[in-house]
Amino acid sequence: MLQTQFVMREEESRSVQAVIERLAVDARARGVFVVDKAGQLIGEAGEMMGVDSTSLASLAAGCVAATGGLALIFGEEEFPTHYHQGERDNLHITLLGERMILLVVFDERSSLGLVRLRVKKAGGELARIFEEARKKSEAQAAASTSSPFADITDDDIDNLFSD
Repeated sequence: MLQTQFVMREEESRSVQAVIERLAVDARARGVFVVDKAGQLIGEAGEMMGVDSTSLASLAAGCVAATGGLALIFGEEEFPTHYHQGERDNLHITLLGERMILLVVFDERSSLGLVRLRVKKAGGELARIFEEARKKSEAQAAASTSSPFADITDDDIDNLFSD
């Protein structure tokens, strides 16, 4: 399936930023990142200054891709939620629609239950924002792919080539 190029406008970007900033506070997360499946960072919030967010985005997308391969082995389409537990930090990764990944980094100040609860609400809001952006991108792509010759009539062509 050929996908149109995803374009996110300033208004949608502000909406995404507001949702992830609220999620960072409500989930008591150290950081919240939205990444597309190609590994591009879409938004970030929280206190994770000093983290290489470009590498984080790329590795999160790689993790989702690898886990998608595992899912296929077990006859699943995807595993939509991933959890990684570390000594200090934990990662909660959720797929948002077909293109986006929500990554939440949290420590002992929060809990997996709280993060899952807050991600469920924020994930729904983000999915809605991305779906609206996708529809706008597709509509714009459809409008731009119409033939530049669509409104040229036979009379216009005759007039062009007549002396």
